Amino acid sequence: MDVRKLGNIEVSPIGMGCMGLSHGYGEIPDRAYSIEAIRKAYAFGCTFFDTAEAYGPRPGVLGHNERIVGEAVHDFRRAVVLATKLHLDTNEVSAKGLEVVVREHLTASLDRLRTDYVDVYYLHRINPDIPVEDVAGVMGILVQDGLIRGWGLSQVDADTIRRAHEVTPLSAVQNIYSMLERGVEEEVIPYCLAHDIGVVPFSPIASGFLSGKVTAGSDFSHSDDVRKYVPQLRTENMEANQPILDLLESYAERKNATKAQISLSWMLHKYPNVVPIPGSKNQERILENLGAWNVHLTDGEFAALEAGLARIPVHGHRGFVERQGSSMANWNRR
Repeated sequence: MDVRKLGNIEVSPIGMGCMGLSHGYGEIPDRAYSIEAIRKAYAFGCTFFDTAEAYGPRPGVLGHNERIVGEAVHDFRRAVVLATKLHLDTNEVSAKGLEVVVREHLTASLDRLRTDYVDVYYLHRINPDIPVEDVAGVMGILVQDGLIRGWGLSQVDADTIRRAHEVTPLSAVQNIYSMLERGVEEEVIPYCLAHDIGVVPFSPIASGFLSGKVTAGSDFSHSDDVRKYVPQLRTENMEANQPILDLLESYAERKNATKAQISLSWMLHKYPNVVPIPGSKNQERILENLGAWNVHLTDGEFAALEAGLARIPVHGHRGFVERQGSSMANWNRR
């Protein structure tokens, strides 16, 4: 297994998105099961774990996921890379000052993660009231203080990345990217490639669609299942996007792999700075996804797969940041 880099931070080629252990995919698993899932991922070879202060069963209650991750990796903390995220509230920053607020959030995250530093500290969402250049300046101070090794942005365009990177070099950018959502290929990934910034795709299996295991009959009725809001998982769009699954299946049979593994192998082959973080609350699925780093496409296979994808239109784009009114309150924690 090769390693990849987020800036100068080495990680496994695929990481583990831990959100689903606390939020987003229906009933959350038992805490012991979640901790075991993270430890199994590490034993399998995963060294990159992604969490956030906002991931939890209820909005406004911070840290549920960070506590699980912190307990799970405590015995091998120095051997793994931890990424977490903070939100910035305009009123809070106005009252206390930006650096004070960022330090308070980081201190709380460090406590929940049971560590004295974070490897990658993301701004979870851009707050239009707070210049990203100012955030970058504070992140640079935290790097100098040894509290974080690097920093990142989530769901941002290339211009925002450029403005932030010019103040304090970014380690990573976390945006949506999959075979169904390829907008970052236009400007974001090229800029990041040119400036040694890692790209960390969330939802790289398109909320499970590319695995073939999420179907029109899947139940998303739980109040905390964000998949009910994903356009690609509407019945009409799943039916329209079936040719992509058929294409993946043809490669899966040839490579003795799963459709999810082929979709992940495709992005690993395409870009050397991409480190996907598929998320799941199922231990078997987590290990299956990590196993994609052992599935290698030849240059010819990759070219044929790319050509096949180019002939198939995608239905139900989520867009840059999907909006569904007030019903998206929980989803925006992603």
